[in-house]
Amino acid sequence: MRPLPLRIGLSARIMHDTPRELGFRGKTLQYLEQSVAHWIMAHGALAFMIPTIVSGGEVQGPRPSVRDYVASLDGLLLQGGSDVSPESYGQTPLDPAWNGDRVRDRYEIELLREFVSHGKPVLGVCRGAQLINVAFGGTLHQDIPTKFPLAVPHRDPVAYDQLAHAVRIEPGSVLAQLYPDAGHSHEVSSIHHQAIDALGEGLVVEARSVPDGIIEAIRWTGSSYVVGVQWHPEFHDGAARELLDDTPLLMEFLRRAEEQRSVRAPQRGPG
Repeated sequence: MRPLPLRIGLSARIMHDTPRELGFRGKTLQYLEQSVAHWIMAHGALAFMIPTIVSGGEVQGPRPSVRDYVASLDGLLLQGGSDVSPESYGQTPLDPAWNGDRVRDRYEIELLREFVSHGKPVLGVCRGAQLINVAFGGTLHQDIPTKFPLAVPHRDPVAYDQLAHAVRIEPGSVLAQLYPDAGHSHEVSSIHHQAIDALGEGLVVEARSVPDGIIEAIRWTGSSYVVGVQWHPEFHDGAARELLDDTPLLMEFLRRAEEQRSVRAPQRGPG
């Protein structure tokens, strides 16, 4: 009998103020970006968006819990998107434009903690990497150009997913084992203005941007797989320019999901 495909949960992006022209006046939208779902599906896994679970919401009768979702899924991918709120790491926004999405932060941190407690792997992309750092007690730089005026461009509103810069994988890291030429720099996509500042508990750096040294990849050293990358691997396939092959990264995540598929023993996680 053919084994069942892996079931990977994707955290939802949230649109709180829906433009009138979309036809959802006064409604909140939860959605996923097509490329990230297709990136997961390209290797035979099934992708499921996990909606927020809000007490007092529109779900009638017995509500499913976060634990119910975790029990039904084999791994979690935290999507990119809006800023992480500075309030989530104990700071005040330095600019109203950087308020972020506190609702989404709480929702994704709860998901992360529950997946980790069940030993199931978590992979964070862009905002997802930052969210992982915050969930483990770390902080963020609220704006790279403000803090590091001489840093290479990490976001371009016009170029969007066509912007790329070099990263160097840390020697001796687990990520270096996936890329034998880790001593060389690699080009990756870049769509972010926040960045990891103080590392969360148990996290280590696995890659930095060149030449400014901004953290681009992290990994938890605890009992289960938790990895975050600042770039967007789902945008690398078919890119016009030569970008890092992120197949090894995805295959490591899916392999860990396969290994942990039948594991149900709770593990100690963030918080």
